[in-house]
Amino acid sequence: MITNSAGASSDLGPDDLVPAHEPRMLLGKAAPDFFKAMFALDAAASAGLEPVIRELVKARASQLNGCAYCVDQHLADARAIGLTEQKLNGLTVWWETPFYTVRERAALALAEAVTRLGERGVPDEVYDEAARVFDADELARLVAMCVTINAWNRIGVTTRMSPAVRADGV
Repeated sequence: MITNSAGASSDLGPDDLVPAHEPRMLLGKAAPDFFKAMFALDAAASAGLEPVIRELVKARASQLNGCAYCVDQHLADARAIGLTEQKLNGLTVWWETPFYTVRERAALALAEAVTRLGERGVPDEVYDEAARVFDADELARLVAMCVTINAWNRIGVTTRMSPAVRADGV
Protein backbone atom coordinates (compact mmCIF):
# COMPACT_ATOMS: atom_id res chain seq x y z
CA MET A 1 0.00 0.00 0.00
CA ILE A 2 1.26 3.46 -0.91
CA THR A 3 0.25 6.55 1.11
CA ASN A 4 0.75 10.03 -0.30
CA SER A 5 1.50 13.28 1.54
CA ALA A 6 -2.23 14.04 1.90
CA GLY A 7 -2.79 10.73 3.71
CA ALA A 8 -4.62 9.07 0.83
CA SER A 9 -3.61 5.50 0.14
CA SER A 10 -3.98 2.99 -2.64
CA ASP A 11 -3.62 -0.75 -2.90
CA LEU A 12 -0.79 -0.33 -5.38
CA GLY A 13 2.54 -1.58 -4.21
CA PRO A 14 6.01 -0.75 -5.47
CA ASP A 15 5.83 -3.79 -7.78
CA ASP A 16 2.82 -2.22 -9.55
CA LEU A 17 4.73 0.91 -10.54
CA VAL A 18 6.28 1.31 -13.98
CA PRO A 19 10.05 1.11 -13.59
CA ALA A 20 12.23 4.01 -14.57
CA HIS A 21 14.72 3.82 -17.41
CA GLU A 22 18.02 2.26 -16.50
CA PRO A 23 20.66 4.93 -15.95
CA ARG A 24 22.99 5.40 -18.89
CA MET A 25 25.93 5.89 -16.57
CA LEU A 26 26.73 6.71 -12.98
CA LEU A 27 28.66 9.91 -13.52
CA GLY A 28 29.83 10.01 -9.91
CA LYS A 29 31.66 6.73 -10.50
CA ALA A 30 32.75 7.47 -14.06
CA ALA A 31 34.13 10.96 -13.30
CA PRO A 32 34.40 11.31 -9.51
CA ASP A 33 36.59 14.42 -9.71
CA PHE A 34 33.99 16.18 -11.86
CA PHE A 35 31.16 15.09 -9.58
CA LYS A 36 33.06 16.37 -6.53
CA ALA A 37 33.59 19.69 -8.31
CA MET A 38 29.86 19.92 -9.06
CA PHE A 39 29.06 19.47 -5.37
CA ALA A 40 31.57 22.20 -4.51
CA LEU A 41 30.02 24.48 -7.15
CA ASP A 42 26.56 23.82 -5.71
CA ALA A 43 27.75 24.60 -2.17
CA ALA A 44 29.40 27.83 -3.31
CA ALA A 45 26.28 28.93 -5.19
CA SER A 46 24.06 28.13 -2.19
CA ALA A 47 26.14 30.10 0.33
CA GLY A 48 24.20 33.16 1.38
CA LEU A 49 20.96 32.30 -0.42
CA GLU A 50 17.79 31.93 1.61
CA PRO A 51 16.84 28.23 1.72
CA VAL A 52 13.34 28.94 0.39
CA ILE A 53 14.69 30.88 -2.60
CA ARG A 54 17.30 28.17 -3.22
CA GLU A 55 14.78 25.31 -3.27
CA LEU A 56 12.16 27.15 -5.31
CA VAL A 57 14.77 27.98 -7.96
CA LYS A 58 16.13 24.43 -8.00
CA ALA A 59 12.68 22.88 -8.23
CA ARG A 60 11.39 25.24 -10.93
CA ALA A 61 14.45 24.94 -13.18
CA SER A 62 14.29 21.17 -12.76
CA GLN A 63 10.63 21.17 -13.82
CA LEU A 64 11.44 23.22 -16.92
CA ASN A 65 14.34 20.92 -17.82
CA GLY A 66 12.37 17.72 -17.24
CA CYS A 67 14.82 16.30 -14.70
CA ALA A 68 12.75 13.80 -12.71
CA TYR A 69 15.49 13.13 -10.17
CA CYS A 70 16.04 16.81 -9.41
CA VAL A 71 12.32 17.67 -9.29
CA ASP A 72 11.77 14.88 -6.78
CA GLN A 73 14.82 15.84 -4.71
CA HIS A 74 14.16 19.56 -4.54
CA LEU A 75 10.44 19.30 -3.86
CA ALA A 76 11.30 16.93 -0.99
CA ASP A 77 13.95 19.38 0.23
CA ALA A 78 11.43 22.24 -0.03
CA ARG A 79 8.92 20.31 2.08
CA ALA A 80 11.65 19.57 4.62
CA ILE A 81 12.28 23.30 5.15
CA GLY A 82 8.57 23.98 5.57
CA LEU A 83 7.27 25.09 2.18
CA THR A 84 3.56 24.44 1.90
CA GLU A 85 1.95 22.03 -0.52
CA GLN A 86 -0.05 24.94 -1.92
CA LYS A 87 3.14 26.84 -2.74
CA LEU A 88 4.78 23.74 -4.23
CA ASN A 89 1.69 22.81 -6.24
CA GLY A 90 1.53 26.35 -7.64
CA LEU A 91 5.16 26.37 -8.72
CA THR A 92 4.43 25.52 -12.37
CA VAL A 93 2.13 28.55 -12.59
CA TRP A 94 3.74 30.77 -9.96
CA TRP A 95 3.03 34.02 -11.87
CA GLU A 96 -0.73 33.29 -11.71
CA THR A 97 -0.92 32.75 -7.94
CA PRO A 98 -0.72 34.90 -4.79
CA PHE A 99 1.51 32.35 -3.00
CA TYR A 100 4.93 33.96 -3.57
CA THR A 101 6.76 36.99 -2.21
CA VAL A 102 8.25 39.70 -4.41
CA ARG A 103 11.72 38.17 -3.89
CA GLU A 104 10.51 34.67 -4.70
CA ARG A 105 8.82 35.93 -7.87
CA ALA A 106 11.97 37.76 -8.98
CA ALA A 107 14.08 34.66 -8.31
CA LEU A 108 11.66 32.41 -10.19
CA ALA A 109 11.51 34.81 -13.15
CA LEU A 110 15.30 34.94 -13.31
CA ALA A 111 15.58 31.16 -12.98
CA GLU A 112 13.14 30.70 -15.86
CA ALA A 113 14.97 33.24 -18.03
CA VAL A 114 18.36 31.61 -17.38
CA THR A 115 16.92 28.14 -17.97
CA ARG A 116 15.14 29.12 -21.19
CA LEU A 117 17.92 31.25 -22.66
CA GLY A 118 16.73 32.42 -26.03
CA GLU A 119 18.40 34.37 -28.79
CA ARG A 120 18.44 37.52 -26.70
CA GLY A 121 19.41 35.99 -23.35
CA VAL A 122 17.94 37.16 -20.07
CA PRO A 123 15.56 40.11 -20.60
CA ASP A 124 16.64 43.37 -18.96
CA GLU A 125 13.34 43.71 -17.08
CA VAL A 126 13.78 40.28 -15.48
CA TYR A 127 17.39 40.94 -14.47
CA ASP A 128 16.60 44.48 -13.29
CA GLU A 129 13.77 43.27 -11.04
CA ALA A 130 16.05 40.67 -9.47
CA ALA A 131 18.73 43.34 -8.98
CA ARG A 132 16.14 45.59 -7.33
CA VAL A 133 15.11 43.05 -4.68
CA PHE A 134 18.40 41.21 -4.06
CA ASP A 135 21.64 42.82 -2.89
CA ALA A 136 24.76 42.36 -5.05
CA ASP A 137 26.00 39.24 -3.21
CA GLU A 138 22.57 37.60 -3.19
CA LEU A 139 22.11 38.33 -6.90
CA ALA A 140 25.50 36.83 -7.71
CA ARG A 141 24.59 33.70 -5.72
CA LEU A 142 21.18 33.54 -7.39
CA VAL A 143 22.76 33.66 -10.86
CA ALA A 144 25.28 31.03 -9.75
CA MET A 145 22.43 28.83 -8.43
CA CYS A 146 20.55 29.14 -11.72
CA VAL A 147 23.65 28.09 -13.63
CA THR A 148 24.44 25.26 -11.22
CA ILE A 149 20.98 23.69 -11.15
CA ASN A 150 20.83 23.82 -14.93
CA ALA A 151 24.14 21.94 -15.04
CA TRP A 152 22.80 19.35 -12.56
CA ASN A 153 19.62 18.99 -14.63
CA ARG A 154 21.59 18.36 -17.78
CA ILE A 155 23.60 15.69 -15.97
CA GLY A 156 20.43 14.09 -14.63
CA VAL A 157 18.57 14.10 -17.94
CA THR A 158 21.54 12.97 -20.03
CA THR A 159 22.48 10.11 -17.71
CA ARG A 160 18.82 9.23 -16.96
CA MET A 161 19.01 9.68 -13.21
CA SER A 162 15.73 8.60 -11.69
CA PRO A 163 14.28 9.18 -8.22
CA ALA A 164 13.77 6.23 -5.94
CA VAL A 165 10.24 5.39 -4.81
CA ARG A 166 9.92 6.51 -1.21
CA ALA A 167 8.31 4.10 1.23
CA ASP A 168 6.11 6.89 2.61
CA GLY A 169 5.19 8.17 -0.86
CA VAL A 170 6.25 11.69 0.11
